[in-house]
Amino acid sequence: MPYLARMADRPNIVIFFTDQQRHDTTGVHGCPLDLTPNFDRLARSGTDVHYAFTPNPVCGPARACLQTGTYASTNGSHRNSIALNADLPNLATGLNDAGYHTAYFGKWHLALGGRGNEGPVPAEYRGGYQTWLAANAQECVSDEYHTRLYNENDQPVDLPGYRIDAVTDAAIRHMDDRVRNHGDQPFMLMLSHLEPHHQNHVDDYPPPDGYRERYAGRWIPPDLAALPSHPQACFTNPDPGATLNGTTHNHLGGYFGMVKRLDEALGRVYDALKSLGVLENTVILFTSDHGCHFKTRNGEYKRSGHESSIRVPMMLHGGPFTGGGRVSQFVSLVDVAPTLLEVAGAPIPDSMQGRSMMPLIERNAGAAEAWPDDTYVQVAEMCWGRAVRTKRWKYIVRADAEDWAADNEGVFDSYREAELYDLKYDPHELTNLITETSHTPVRDVMRGRLHKWLEKLGEPAATIVEPTDLRPITQRRVSEAETRS
Repeated sequence: MPYLARMADRPNIVIFFTDQQRHDTTGVHGCPLDLTPNFDRLARSGTDVHYAFTPNPVCGPARACLQTGTYASTNGSHRNSIALNADLPNLATGLNDAGYHTAYFGKWHLALGGRGNEGPVPAEYRGGYQTWLAANAQECVSDEYHTRLYNENDQPVDLPGYRIDAVTDAAIRHMDDRVRNHGDQPFMLMLSHLEPHHQNHVDDYPPPDGYRERYAGRWIPPDLAALPSHPQACFTNPDPGATLNGTTHNHLGGYFGMVKRLDEALGRVYDALKSLGVLENTVILFTSDHGCHFKTRNGEYKRSGHESSIRVPMMLHGGPFTGGGRVSQFVSLVDVAPTLLEVAGAPIPDSMQGRSMMPLIERNAGAAEAWPDDTYVQVAEMCWGRAVRTKRWKYIVRADAEDWAADNEGVFDSYREAELYDLKYDPHELTNLITETSHTPVRDVMRGRLHKWLEKLGEPAATIVEPTDLRPITQRRVSEAETRS
């Protein structure tokens, strides 16, 4: 039975969206620094979506996937600087039609080309949101202590305080107005923070004053600790002697400081909803667009198929998600829009390729078994390619394209097998098994999974080129049963 049939009022919806946040910054994922006590508390009392992934580890494509419930090869936003597809139904338009008031605050990154990067986002590129206080590329119009956004009348609005606090304050004021003056209409607010994304023009992660010092030189995630530099693995013809230095030690303190302040802002949003008397009838979703590997996998911060790029934190709290426990199935950002539309009592458009999580939350018979046992990622720009992840295996293929903004619609007719990781024994993806003859059966199975995804999403039936430099067996030969785990 749909959740809405059992409740009198449609829930308000608050999406707390961060940018470039690794999943392992949270306590529920093992971070020992107590960066996210609010996230952890809400995840444990609500629903911890433990295996959440981006469908594309690039800002614009990931956001288009979340808004439309489709993959980038379908919605067309296969790289940055491509507008949200106005021909596809999306989360805001679906909730508008269902009687919600929709509002967007913060970073958008879905306007056409460079439009809106240095000024207001034109109305036709705002995805249908009714209230608007945002900037397309917020890092282009603000610094950590100077926040400039633009309202729905294209007027600049300068907000006081550290940037996370400034945008959060504005969002809380909006929620206060909706509850006090429009209490008979449910609202959806998307609070989209730039943090913990780097500030582009200084190539740094500037936290609030005093926060960097709290975390610099402390715990380092194991993959980052093991990868101080990297070979130019993402390029077709790398210089064998060249390395690009990772930025972990220089940037991690500031990055963690940003995460800490984001969690404090989440606590303030929670407190505001509680004080307004609408907490129990408000669904809070927290997630991020992609992760961050600090230039240890390629020459920048994401755009790869590794866990550090594609795995993100996600939790839901309130309404049907209170006491939901841990969801252990793979969930993608394309599943967000269908889930929230169902909770709001709105129809899920046929165009959406994601699935509503509600059958999993409600423990419907057969729901877990019917859910996909792998997740699919389209990688854009620096490392054009595809990745398939199961519980145990990670399989990555790449296209031979080096153009950052290649005009190829994000799809290719040929890929080469590039990386294979055994996540059971190598959770930090330090040993690439793609050329091990002992793992040829795994490559065969994962290649078959990739072809199924390509067919399912209507991508070209690409040729997958196998490695030519296979090595004699140096690992234990994998059994048939293991290839399918």
